[in-house]
Amino acid sequence: MLLLEARDLTHIYRGDVHALESVSFVAERKSRIAVIGPNGAGKSTLFKHFNGILKPTSGEVLVRGEPITKENVREVRKFVGIVFQNPDDQIFSPTVEQDIAFGPINLGLDETTVAHRVEEALRLLGIEDLRERVPHHLSGGEKKRVAIAGILAMEPQVLVLDEPTAGLDPRGVADLVAFVNRLPEEYGMTVVFSTHHLDLVAEMADYIYVMDQGRVVGSGTVGEVFARPELLIRTGLDVPPIPKLIRSLRENGVAIEMAYTYEDAKRSFLEAYARRR
Repeated sequence: MLLLEARDLTHIYRGDVHALESVSFVAERKSRIAVIGPNGAGKSTLFKHFNGILKPTSGEVLVRGEPITKENVREVRKFVGIVFQNPDDQIFSPTVEQDIAFGPINLGLDETTVAHRVEEALRLLGIEDLRERVPHHLSGGEKKRVAIAGILAMEPQVLVLDEPTAGLDPRGVADLVAFVNRLPEEYGMTVVFSTHHLDLVAEMADYIYVMDQGRVVGSGTVGEVFARPELLIRTGLDVPPIPKLIRSLRENGVAIEMAYTYEDAKRSFLEAYARRR
């Protein structure tokens, strides 16, 4: 059974603004899915349908095979957790510890369970030292980690991250990538995220949806999507530097295996070098 599915999803805002047009999307268990596209493509609007924040104009969203309804939306929000691009949109408690505890408390969990979940979330994000801090006095990267911890404390099976690397420094980005990559195998989670940093997609995703003007205009594995530079360019995006460089070398007669991540590229270059010696 699919964990999350959108079927012919359309959303029209007031003023006849068509934010989504017949979007279909699926997410299986323990998958890592990137949704890419230019500003205004509809990524954030799509994400807000995944746990019932927005209602479709037409079409439907199914969670574990069941459409989202008024009756089950509370359960859906336990199962699908969303971290917004701006962490200030979901951080509001006096301390970090209280903010992380807010979700579990509202699930009706007992005090011991809430305390355990808060400790685990603090540990996972490496922010134990921030527990007594005032959230709005934190840096952008720290706020981002607190926002993610608050959602993880609710133990969702699907974690949706809207531009998770926005506002992070290079170390923060590297830490986030490593953290996201642990979630499927270690915790059985499915991760869906959007990003403008296409060089990170190969590091973080198994599958990609490309959106433009409210529609899904392409989808496939990392290799399948990045093998279509015309698709990316048409949507105002570009092929990341590593596959672009290797494709250029191949076109110029260098026998080198295609790669999409730094580690794979290093291996390809070393193998190509060894063959030429």
